Amino acid sequence: MMKKTTLSLIKSLLFLGVFFFTVYQSNAQATISASKSDFVNICAGEIVNGKPFNEYYTTFTYSGLPADVTFGVEISDENGNFLATPAFLNVIEETTISATQKTIKFAIPLELKGSDNYSLRIKSSNGINSQRIRNFVNSDTFSIFYKNYADSFSINNQGPNAAFCGGGSLTLSIDNPTPAVKESSPVNYTNLKYIWYKDDVLIPGQNAASLAVNTAGNYYAKIDYGPCSDNNYSSNRVNVTSISGSGSTTTISSSLGNPFCANGGNTVLTATSGNSYVWKKDGVVISGVTTRTYATNEGGVYTVDVNFGGCTASGSINLISNSFDASIDVAETTTIEEGETLSVTVTDDASSPTYEWYLNGNLIPGATADTYLVSFRGNYRVKISQSGGCISSKEFTFKVNGPPSLATVIPNVIKLSTSPYWNIPDEYRNENTKVIIISSNGEKVLDVVNYQGDWPQTGLDIKNVNPVYYYVIKGDAGEKKGSITVLK
Repeated sequence: MMKKTTLSLIKSLLFLGVFFFTVYQSNAQATISASKSDFVNICAGEIVNGKPFNEYYTTFTYSGLPADVTFGVEISDENGNFLATPAFLNVIEETTISATQKTIKFAIPLELKGSDNYSLRIKSSNGINSQRIRNFVNSDTFSIFYKNYADSFSINNQGPNAAFCGGGSLTLSIDNPTPAVKESSPVNYTNLKYIWYKDDVLIPGQNAASLAVNTAGNYYAKIDYGPCSDNNYSSNRVNVTSISGSGSTTTISSSLGNPFCANGGNTVLTATSGNSYVWKKDGVVISGVTTRTYATNEGGVYTVDVNFGGCTASGSINLISNSFDASIDVAETTTIEEGETLSVTVTDDASSPTYEWYLNGNLIPGATADTYLVSFRGNYRVKISQSGGCISSKEFTFKVNGPPSLATVIPNVIKLSTSPYWNIPDEYRNENTKVIIISSNGEKVLDVVNYQGDWPQTGLDIKNVNPVYYYVIKGDAGEKKGSITVLK
């Protein structure tokens, strides 16, 4: 019995030996040989024909492999080492040239960390590797980069100047004002590295998105794409100065220039970058403004005190506006008696000014002078526009009331040459009061609640006879009825 068991074990060992020898011999005869690539380095991501380019080819021959074997392009780590767990590039297409030759079209991962030391090789599904692929200058090491961000960018909040206290330092950082919009800043791509320069000389060993500065000079950054780098993918330049004590080395810039033309908007004043800020206008502190920038549409002498952490500095700008000044000679609210009029005048220094007067939100036809004679109560507005030089405008509003005794007096005449609208007391202007106007031939021309003093809304065609209309007012103040005669 023992002899039979021993004999069976020997036979099994002989079988396994033959099997492993056969497999070893088969693999020993299997080969993959990669041709030289037609590229020196891989610079993916450039915009070609409107989209990022990311297609590369490698051709190889093979023998001694099963018919069902598949192939892939294996990439090393950034230091050129192939890992125990292979990393493969994305295969776009595999083309069979012959029974022993294929071409693979592949793409670079978008989040690949750029490096000058990558290697590539062909690997079969049964574990056979080619030698490292060589480029046409016979190197088996490649610079491989994917250009996620292919544009200029900014540092120091786009400011041209920055300063630090002597013995201290300042941090320059790549701006990222809208992190939710990935393509707005290179910082949103974590695989990118950077190159920093001082006075156009490379600062070695600095590849982060920020740089600590402790010497004065002119600084800027570029995206590090190795040999794929482009000077267009760089930042603005920042002139950094050192402050030994309190002084006047801070500058203030105006986004719209100086003099500036507001055109209804603001110019943004920007100070040299520091830790904290105190802004003043004409020597008076602007309350609540503690940021590096301040938006204004008013001229004046603006100063800012910047704290750099250990020392402070001040800067100033005499901001001149190309707009105009204007004033009006009426209070925000005034009262006129029955039959009384009020002359309202605006004074301005606008270049080629024009004037528009409004009553209850409606333009008053023919009122184009700097003075208007008010005859009716209501809400008035005047707009002054400067049509020469810096085009801009200003507006004033005021309200004209009548005496209490006139509260229930409803006008029964509209004189178009004086006021084009039918004005009624405020107590009838609410959401609980309905106003109806009917023409002399029985046509209803108005039926509204919360009447705003804007009838007639279109011009009336008055010929020989002055038209007569009839009104009905129903609301909390009771019901009123009467007639309205329209005069030219």
